[in-house]
Amino acid sequence: MADYLVRMTAKEAGVRALACVTTELVWEAAQRHETSPIAGVALGRTLTGAVLLGALLKVKQRVALRYEGNGPLQRVMAEADSYGRVRGYVAAPYVDLPLVNGQFDLSAAIGRAGLLTVVKDLRLKEMVESVIPLAASDFNQDLQVYFDQSEQIATAVQLGEVLDETGQIVAAGGLLIQELPAQGQAGMVAMLQERWQELPPVADLLAEGHTPEAVLALVFAGMAYEVWEQRPLRFACDCSWERTRQALALLGAAEIAQLLETEGEATVHCHYCRDEYHFNQFELEVLLTELSNNPGSSGIQGVDNP
Repeated sequence: MADYLVRMTAKEAGVRALACVTTELVWEAAQRHETSPIAGVALGRTLTGAVLLGALLKVKQRVALRYEGNGPLQRVMAEADSYGRVRGYVAAPYVDLPLVNGQFDLSAAIGRAGLLTVVKDLRLKEMVESVIPLAASDFNQDLQVYFDQSEQIATAVQLGEVLDETGQIVAAGGLLIQELPAQGQAGMVAMLQERWQELPPVADLLAEGHTPEAVLALVFAGMAYEVWEQRPLRFACDCSWERTRQALALLGAAEIAQLLETEGEATVHCHYCRDEYHFNQFELEVLLTELSNNPGSSGIQGVDNP
């Protein structure tokens, strides 16, 4: 099943819902970063969460999720836009922890003390940023707490995944139900959340062959609703050789000259997709000449991401 997201509205109930399958993009991200099973689960939930938040945005807007804790995973981040493109990474992809009662101990992996940061680019002068303490460190309930505290809109979120016996992702997806502004019925979101808790987890349903539409049909059984959008999803990074060259230029002429003297070349890796961009001696010399001919250029201490 190709990755996609479905958007629907139940006007009489006063809620909207999003359901998505993210199996392929989560699998690709796990392969790119060579994650351990628990790191792959953490990355997958962050990617799926970003997909759901991105689907709530308007055209050309973007959102970033960053989970940071005192556990060995350190940091997990994902970015998504309103077009269904998402990318992400985990700072320590090789971390592995023993199962607890047959389940991944995500709270221990990310840490029980930390922060969830949500940054939205709404095409305004400044980014909109919300920071909350991690509540459960499960990458799931924390996102719901974000909606409760920062958005203050009744919202229920479920993110999940299914792995095979080798630790490979075989199904991933998510579900979000949210009260419509000025239209919602008190308690409706909580009632629907109770209903879905009586069903198998969304990832299990997807693994059994259910589509996002079928998942919504189970949750909204007996209620009138309208599905009005199906949006393709994919792992996509906007890094490139030219963007990476621009990032290198931020180092300044002195740093580039030292790099030429000590290494004679440079290779830059993208945090998000792990693609690498190589710059040989000639290319660095051209860059140095351009910087030297521009007296207004200034250096910084490092480059975080191309």
